[in-house]
Amino acid sequence: MTRFAPSPNGALHLGHAYAAIMAHDRATRAGGAFLLRIEDIDGARSRPELADAFRADLSWLGLSWRETPSQSSRIASYEAALDVLHDKRLLYRCTCTRAEIAARAKATGPDGPIYPGTCRHAAPPSDVPGVWRLDMARATAAAGPLDWIDERRGAQRAQPERFGDVVLWRKDAPASYHLAATLDDAADGVTIVTRGADLFAATHVHRLLQALLGLPVPTWHHHPVLVDADGRKLAKRRDAASLERRRLGGEDGLALSSALRAGRFEAGISLSEYVNQAP
Repeated sequence: MTRFAPSPNGALHLGHAYAAIMAHDRATRAGGAFLLRIEDIDGARSRPELADAFRADLSWLGLSWRETPSQSSRIASYEAALDVLHDKRLLYRCTCTRAEIAARAKATGPDGPIYPGTCRHAAPPSDVPGVWRLDMARATAAAGPLDWIDERRGAQRAQPERFGDVVLWRKDAPASYHLAATLDDAADGVTIVTRGADLFAATHVHRLLQALLGLPVPTWHHHPVLVDADGRKLAKRRDAASLERRRLGGEDGLALSSALRAGRFEAGISLSEYVNQAP
C-alpha cells in the first residue's frame, strides 16, 4: 500500500499531481492499494473545504483511491505515542523561540539550525508555552543502529542525529510532521512510503521513531520532485498554478496525467532528485 497525504492549507499544484501519480502508479504496479490521507492538523491554516477540492482534482487526473481517517481524528493516538516517549524519559520541554535558536545554534541540519539544547540543560518556566523535543542522544542510544531501504537509492543507515533534538509536539498543532506521519503510516498499513526526494532526509528521524514506538518498518520510495526554472520546488506559497484552476478552466486532466507520466513538463519546469526545501 502507498499513500498521498496532502495538507489542506492551500490548493494542489503540478508538484502534487506528480507525487500523487507516482504513488498511485507504484501501488498499481504491485497490485496494491493507493490511499488518500488528509493531513489537517495545521492549526488555523487547515481549510476543510480544500479537502473536497483535492478529491475532485485527483478524480480529474484519473486516479482512484481509498481514503483513510484524517489526522484531526487521530489526536488520541499521537498523545498516546507521546506518553510512551515520556515514560522512556526521551522528551523534554522547550520554550525557545526561533530567533533564539538561530542566534545560539552552532550548526545547521536538514530542518535548519540545530537546536543547541538550551532547555535540555535548564528546565524552562512552567508558565511559558512550549514544545516537546526528542532528546536525540538518549533516543539514538536506546534504539541502537537502524537501517532502512529506499527503492531508488538502496540500503541506508539511519542518521537521525543530523537533525538534533527535533520537535515532536508543537505549540500550534497537536503533533509535528515527524510524529504524525510516522504513526499514520503504521496505522494505515502503508508498506511503501512513496513521497518526494525533498523528504528523503526526514526518513532518518521516522526510522528512529518506528524503533522507539515498536512500529512496523516499511520500504520507502523517494521520487524526484518538480522544480521551477530557478531550481526551487514548486510551492503553494509561491503561487504555483493550482490544479483546481486548471480543472475548472476546462483542461483535460487525463492528458495532463499522461504528460507527467511521460516526463513532458511545461516550460521552466523539470525534475530534481536533491531538492531539500520546506513544502
